[in-house]
Amino acid sequence: MARACPTPQPLRSVLGTVLFITLVFLLAFLARLIFSPLMPSIQEDPAMGVASGQAGALFLLGALGMLCGSLLAPLFYSTLNHRRTMILSLFVMAVTLVGAYFANSLWTLRAVFFVLGACFGVHQPSSMATLTATVRREDWGRALSIQQLSPPLALVSGPLLTVALLNWFSWNEALLWIAGIIAVVAVLFTFATPGVGSFAGEPPSPAAIRPVVSTYSFWIMIFLFALGMGAQVGVYTLLPLYLHLERDLTVASANTLLGLANIAPLVTVFISGWVTSRLGEKWTMGIALLLTGIAAILVGLLSGVGMKICIVLMAALAVCYFPPAFAALSRIVQPNYRSLAAAFCPPTGFVLGGGLLPLALGYMGETWSFSLGIIVIGAIIAVGALAVIPLRLLTHLEEGC
Repeated sequence: MARACPTPQPLRSVLGTVLFITLVFLLAFLARLIFSPLMPSIQEDPAMGVASGQAGALFLLGALGMLCGSLLAPLFYSTLNHRRTMILSLFVMAVTLVGAYFANSLWTLRAVFFVLGACFGVHQPSSMATLTATVRREDWGRALSIQQLSPPLALVSGPLLTVALLNWFSWNEALLWIAGIIAVVAVLFTFATPGVGSFAGEPPSPAAIRPVVSTYSFWIMIFLFALGMGAQVGVYTLLPLYLHLERDLTVASANTLLGLANIAPLVTVFISGWVTSRLGEKWTMGIALLLTGIAAILVGLLSGVGMKICIVLMAALAVCYFPPAFAALSRIVQPNYRSLAAAFCPPTGFVLGGGLLPLALGYMGETWSFSLGIIVIGAIIAVGALAVIPLRLLTHLEEGC
């Protein structure tokens, strides 16, 4: 398929498009994240029989699904183009959530987690490629700050939606509402944004992949994404269980706390974009990870009001990693390989930070305590921030998308 690259525009000229891409990305993120605040209710369902360690394993399956989806993503966006890939992934997510309504065993739930992860893995590279091809390079920091509102918005809306829906519906009935919202937005995106993302990515081939995987900065970014995903998603996925089982909060109170805590990132994500434009991507990433790791350590150490304040701080700081990280990811390779870097790097980092980490945290919660696991993870994130030092970013980028 021919690669008809769009002409990058100033952010102000394409702000509506950027906001719509952000909304679509938000729902793709929410489709997987909604299971975290629902997990205590799922555990209480005798038909499911999900223990804490098995809950962590479910999130690992979702991360592995995301990795598989990212490996397949080049086949989709090089054949269908980025626009059709995003739309298709949304509709499959909606159908999968409908299927989750009929889940009556742990194995069924495992399949749901894997498929949702795979759909997100297919969706994410096309979302990033579409955004960076639509907006001129000078505005990437601000545009990516807007797109990276999606994770904190999902972290806010997921728990609060769960509290509201569980007042009236069971956990699986709540998923039908989420599926309906995703399907409606997918239809709106199809008809309200003609032409957005209507260009193909680089088709997969050894010649195309080699420049990406032979760049040592690519592997550093995978490690940094693992830390960032671990801070924002990995710890978060089992925080409701930690607060419920070890800090004696009710399920509703835990989800309300997490939802309110993630209001702060809606502001700090823009501060991150401003800081990035002044300090650069490398140092903004390093500072964000260091401070987030320290906040995570305090979440595990403290209780009561102090713990709640540190949960807010951890959420506010964790999101600051992503705008500079995605901007940096766009500068480790030339634009023609950007889709491939986005297809492999964040998903691999997510398997490590958003999959293996919740699995380890879940089993640590069963064997020792969740608090000890959170302290260890926080220390790893803080020390791992030093990995930004050898990262090399390109200063001259060729034309292309």
